[in-house]
Amino acid sequence: MDALLTFLFKHPARAWERGELVWSPVLPAWSLAVAAVTVVGVAVWSYGRVQGLSGTRRVALAGLRAALLLLLLVCLARPTLVLARAVPQRNVLAIALDDSRSMALADGGAETRAAATTRIFADSTALVRALADRFALRFYRFAADVRPAAGADGLRMTGTRTDLAGALDGVRQELAGTPIAGIVVVTDGADNAGRELAPALLALRARRIPVYTVGAGLERFPRDVAIERLALPSRPLRGAGLLADVTLRLRGVAGEALTLVAEADGRVVGTQVVTLPPREETMRARIPLTPLDPGPHRITVRAGTLPRETIAENNVAHGVVQVRDGPDRILYVEGEPRPELSFLRRAVAADSALNVVTLLRSAEQKYLRLGVRDSLELAGGFPTRREELFAFRGLILGSIEASFFTADQLRMLAEFVSVRGGGLLALGGRAAFAEGGYRGTPVAEVLPLALDRAPREAEAPPVELDVRPTIAGAAQAALRLAADDSANAIRWDSLPPITVVNALGSLRPGATALLTGRRAGETIDQPVYATQRFGRGTSGVFAPQDSWLWKMDPTTPVEDVTHETLWRQIARALTEESPDRVEVTVVPSHLAPGEPVELRVRVADERYVEVNDAQVVATVTSPSGRETAVPLEWSLAEDGVYRGRFVAEEAGLYAVAAEARRGRDSTRGAPAPLLADEAGADVEQAEQRAPLLRRVATETGGRYYPLAEAGRLVEDVQYTDSGVAVRDALDLWDMPVVFLALAVLLAAEWGLRRGRGLA
Repeated sequence: MDALLTFLFKHPARAWERGELVWSPVLPAWSLAVAAVTVVGVAVWSYGRVQGLSGTRRVALAGLRAALLLLLLVCLARPTLVLARAVPQRNVLAIALDDSRSMALADGGAETRAAATTRIFADSTALVRALADRFALRFYRFAADVRPAAGADGLRMTGTRTDLAGALDGVRQELAGTPIAGIVVVTDGADNAGRELAPALLALRARRIPVYTVGAGLERFPRDVAIERLALPSRPLRGAGLLADVTLRLRGVAGEALTLVAEADGRVVGTQVVTLPPREETMRARIPLTPLDPGPHRITVRAGTLPRETIAENNVAHGVVQVRDGPDRILYVEGEPRPELSFLRRAVAADSALNVVTLLRSAEQKYLRLGVRDSLELAGGFPTRREELFAFRGLILGSIEASFFTADQLRMLAEFVSVRGGGLLALGGRAAFAEGGYRGTPVAEVLPLALDRAPREAEAPPVELDVRPTIAGAAQAALRLAADDSANAIRWDSLPPITVVNALGSLRPGATALLTGRRAGETIDQPVYATQRFGRGTSGVFAPQDSWLWKMDPTTPVEDVTHETLWRQIARALTEESPDRVEVTVVPSHLAPGEPVELRVRVADERYVEVNDAQVVATVTSPSGRETAVPLEWSLAEDGVYRGRFVAEEAGLYAVAAEARRGRDSTRGAPAPLLADEAGADVEQAEQRAPLLRRVATETGGRYYPLAEAGRLVEDVQYTDSGVAVRDALDLWDMPVVFLALAVLLAAEWGLRRGRGLA
C-alpha cells in the first residue's frame, strides 16, 4: 500500500509529513481566480443550453466539466512541496541498540529479539549499507547506561535495567557539536530506570533532533502470566508479619490455578494458590510471609509456569527489605484510667520491638508515667519542646480533651505528623474528637475523619457496632488475624460487637477506611478505623472505646490472642514509615554488578528541620563484609539532601548506612538495602511498549516502526531539517494522481454524455 501511495503522489508519506505546501503560479493569482470563476460559469452555461437533460444529470455534467477545468487551473498554480533533506555524508545518524536482558527473550518464535535486531542492523545488511551511503553511522548500545559500540554484533543482553531517557541524553551529549540527522532507537520499550522521559525529549526538540523508534518483540502475548510489580514493606520491625503484594498481568489464562511462592534469601517463607479471574487482565495477590530477622533480606516471588506460556522469564520478581531491630518508642497520652489503656499496654508488653511510653493524667498536674527512660522524662507532663516530642516515632492520643494542651502543643501534635513524619493514632472516648473540643484545632486538620458533626450528648448511650475490614483493610498486614484470606474473614466475623461514643464525620479526600462498623439490622457502614498520609507522616483514627471486649467478652476463649495480635500489628504499622533524622535512600535498590547507584541521604536536626551544613559520609558494607566510605555532597536543589555515587562491584546484598556530623553532634541513620545481581527488573514488563515508543517518536518529530518494517528508515530519515540540510522544491502538478484524476473526470463526463446521445 505504501508503494502504491508513493507512486500516485510521487513522494513518500514521510516527505508529505515533513514538507510545506507552497504555490508558485505561472500566472498572477488574480488572473487564476478570474479564470476559475469563468470556467465554472462556462461549464454551467454550456450544459444549461442542452435540451432533454434532467436537472440531476445537468448538474452532474456541469460539475464534472468544472472540476476538470479547475484541476487544470490548479496545475497552472504550480503547487510545490518544499522540504529539507539531509546532505549526503555531511550528517551523523546515531543508532542506539537495546542491550538489556529483555532483548534475549524469544517471544516471536525461536529467534530472540536481539538476534532479530542483529539480523536487520548488522554491518552487512542492505539497510545499514543504504544508511551508510547517506550518513556517517554511529552505533551505541544501552541498558542502565549508554556506550559506543562497533555495531549490532556486539550485543551482550546482560543489562538488568533499561534507561531510555539516559540513553537519549547520553547520545545527544556524546554528539554535541556534531550535525545529527536523527537518532534511531531499537528497543522493546522496557523503560524501568525510574527517570522522567520528558526532560530528555525536551532537550531533543530544542536541537530539532528527531528520534526514530524501532519496536522489538510482541506488543501483546497470546498466553502469559507475568509478575508486573512486587511491593514489600519498606522498613518493618523485627518479628512483624509481612505481606508481599504482587500484581500479576494475565494474557489468555482465565480461570486457571496459579501457585505463588515467596523466598527470603533462598528459604521459602510463604505460598499462596490463586485462581486467575475470567475477564481481568491484571490481579493482585497477597502472600503472607513469616517474620524475618533484623537486617537486609532478598525477597524472591515466583509464579508457577503454566503450559504453553509465551515466555517464562517474567514469572519471577525480586525485591529487598530491611528489617529494623527497634525498639520503636510510642508516646501514649491518656486522660483517665480506663480498660482500653491497660489492655492496650498489656497487648504490646511482650513485644520487645515496641516501647509504649504512657503518660496518664491521674489528677490536676499529676501524671502516672510508665515505660520512661529515666526519672526526668515527661516529669513535667506532655512535652513542651518539639525536640522532646519528636524523639518518639509514634503518638497515641487517648480520651483526653483538647483544653489539656496549650495552643503550641496542639500545633506540635500536628507538626509531629506533617514535619517530623511520625504516626499519630487518635482513639475514641468520652473526651476525644469533637466531644473533647478538637473541632477547629490543628489536630482536627490532621485526622482522616472530619469532625463536622455536632458532639454527642454526654448521657447518650454508646452505639454498638459489628466491625469488619474493608477491601483495603483486608490487604493490610496490620489487620491480618489469619494467614489465609478466607480464614481471616471468618475470624473477623466471629468477633463480638464493640461500641463507639463519638460523632465522627465523613472520610477526608485521600483517606482510606480500613475498618467499618454496622449497627445490628442496618445496612449502612461507618468508618471506625481510617488512615491517611499527611505531610511526611501518617494519621489514623480508631473510634471504638472498648476494643478490650475482643479479649474479655464471655464468648471469647481464654487462649484467644486476637486483641493482642491486632494491637501489636497496629502499633507496628503506626511507626513503620516514620523517618529517622538521617534517612538513607538507594536509587535504584536493585541493579547488576558493576552498575552505579545513587546514594541519597536526608539530614534533619532534632526539630526535623533540614540542614545543609552537615558533613555526611555513607558507609557501604558489601556482601563480603568490606566497608567503603562514600563522602556525600549537599544537593543545591533540595534542602537537607546529600548525594553521592557508588559502584556495586560484588553480587549480593549490601547495607548502606550514613552518619551526619554537625559540630559535636553525630547522628547515624538506619541502613538501607541494596541488591546487586544479574536478575534485574528488565523482563517484568516484557511486552513491547509500543505506545511509549510512539510517544518518543511523535514528540521529537520522528516515526515509529515495528522491527519488521525497519527498512522504511532509508527513505524517511533523509527528510530532516536537523544537521546539515538543503531545502528542495518538488513540483506536484505532474503527480500520477493528477493525470489519473483528469482521466477519470474526462471518462465520467464522456460516459454520461454518451448515455444521453450527446457524444
